[in-house]
Amino acid sequence: MISFFMPQYVNEAKAILKNTHKLLCYKRDILPPEVVAEVEGEMRKLEDAVKARDEAAVKASTLRFETFYAKHFPPHKDSGWRENCEVFLVAIVIALGVRTYFLQPFTIPTGSMQPTLSGITGHETTEPAPNIIVRLAKFAWFGRNYVDAVAKTDGRVVELTESTFLNFFTVTDIRCEHETHRVWAPRATLIQYFHIDPAREYHPGDVIVRGYVSTGDHVFVDKISYNFRKPTRGEVFVFKTTDIARIEDDLRRKNVEGSQFYIKRLAGVPGDNLRVDPPTLFVNGERARGIGFERVMSGTEGNPHDGYRGYGNGPAYLRDPENSFSLPAECYFAMGDNSYNSFDSRYWGTVPEQNIAGHGLFVYWPFGSHWGFIQ
Repeated sequence: MISFFMPQYVNEAKAILKNTHKLLCYKRDILPPEVVAEVEGEMRKLEDAVKARDEAAVKASTLRFETFYAKHFPPHKDSGWRENCEVFLVAIVIALGVRTYFLQPFTIPTGSMQPTLSGITGHETTEPAPNIIVRLAKFAWFGRNYVDAVAKTDGRVVELTESTFLNFFTVTDIRCEHETHRVWAPRATLIQYFHIDPAREYHPGDVIVRGYVSTGDHVFVDKISYNFRKPTRGEVFVFKTTDIARIEDDLRRKNVEGSQFYIKRLAGVPGDNLRVDPPTLFVNGERARGIGFERVMSGTEGNPHDGYRGYGNGPAYLRDPENSFSLPAECYFAMGDNSYNSFDSRYWGTVPEQNIAGHGLFVYWPFGSHWGFIQ
């Protein structure tokens, strides 16, 4: 702030001194001692001129110092490229640090958190995809990706092969007997929402798949707040599946290696007693409180079902209204808002405290009805 009121020639001289001091510290061990002594001597001369506030002397000393500086510190070849690469690398390091310790992006893969969060869904249409400009606009704003494959020859679908492009985009090759169509969508989405039937005979002009795929909500996960407080009932949270036996067994059956990250609503904290009497979730003998719980139990805002339910047959928790469950220490109970279609703690049990990765904070893309802070 003080430099704002100083003469320009003083500020320029001080900037030169500051940058030279940094460079000297950086290169002191590789410069000859006589050069270091000469640089320090010129710096003292310029400092003395600045202290005297003699404009003519400062300008003359600055000019002399610039000449001396250029002599001993000539610019490197391709210095512009070097600086840009340095800035780029620093930006990557900062981004990785933020992702590791503060905010991590996470994509909602399934519909288990409807209506709060949307997973990847497909929508069949009868009309061909719009022009490229409209498609790009709808992808940028709504996360909508159009798929369109029309048979060119007679034949059947032989297989669907999923792969990734640039380690980010998911594509599926629809392999027919005499041709292959590549669409930008996951294999499971094509099967579930577009009902591709390998047994069906396709003829030239027949539509194999047509419509659009809505990307799942992309959220930021707050990874730092749980270091200072305990998870709170009713929050949307993300956790690892490590050492949760039934999840790991299910992943092995699907040939998925390593732990996964799941996102659910935190329905119970250590010491809570839970019970489900459809459509209501009871916590410690009282109706669950909170915006998220009320949204599910009311069956409004796009929820296709009426509240919470027990898991059904087989080994499960909260199977019927007479079945309650008390959470042990350091264990949490996760439930999806789409209660009728959520693989959660009602089946595989509690989430160990050490598995919790963070709090679902903000939907940053697409810019639809879910954009904003998660409730």
